Amino acid sequence: MIDTPGKTYRQAARDALGFPALMLLASMTGFGSLARESGLTLGMALSTTAGIWGLPGQVALAEMHAAGVSALFVILAVSLANARFFPMAVSFIPLMRGGVRRYGWMFALVQLLSINSWAAGIRRFPEIAVQMRPRYYVAFAGICMLSGLVGTAIGFYGVGAMSRPAALGLIFLNPLFFAVLLAGTRAGPAITALLVGIPLGPIFHWLSPEWGLLATGLIGGSLAFWIHRLRGPCHE
Repeated sequence: MIDTPGKTYRQAARDALGFPALMLLASMTGFGSLARESGLTLGMALSTTAGIWGLPGQVALAEMHAAGVSALFVILAVSLANARFFPMAVSFIPLMRGGVRRYGWMFALVQLLSINSWAAGIRRFPEIAVQMRPRYYVAFAGICMLSGLVGTAIGFYGVGAMSRPAALGLIFLNPLFFAVLLAGTRAGPAITALLVGIPLGPIFHWLSPEWGLLATGLIGGSLAFWIHRLRGPCHE
């Protein structure tokens, strides 16, 4: 059991300074390049990475900014693109509640949440004392955030050396990374959702490129929920 600050921080660093940090560095490099091409300043690009902290929403903002879309519709698009964070936060934040003394801090902690920190917490929290879980989460998520910010800056300044297809290719490393992370959590509902969503994605995209992703998430997630519920109660 990991029950001291030193052990907690070392474990968080070992878990983050590897595939998660490298993937974020690469994918955010692609976003940084796209952001500059879309007319964003470096400050705006970095603020977008830190504030939205989700590539689908960040890409939506950059593309709609370049197209001159009004702020209201940009906010709506970013909110829909990052709607997945709501169920993630609902399922994850209570796992740390016992280690947070002041409830108000939960609003700050949730801003650091990403698929990386969610998956790492789901996998590692059973080995960590409840009081140490917020420390692990902040250390892991902080390293990931720093990696993302560095990648954004590298992509922004290196845009001349990177073609648009290359930048988009780096960005779309993320879906593959998400699949690997979800499989690594060994969480039944997540794996079921992954298996259901993989075949549905291409079908809905073919039917409607504009609404295909949203339909896949809504229908695939609902099917996965009912499949898992029929198989029995959830076990941690």
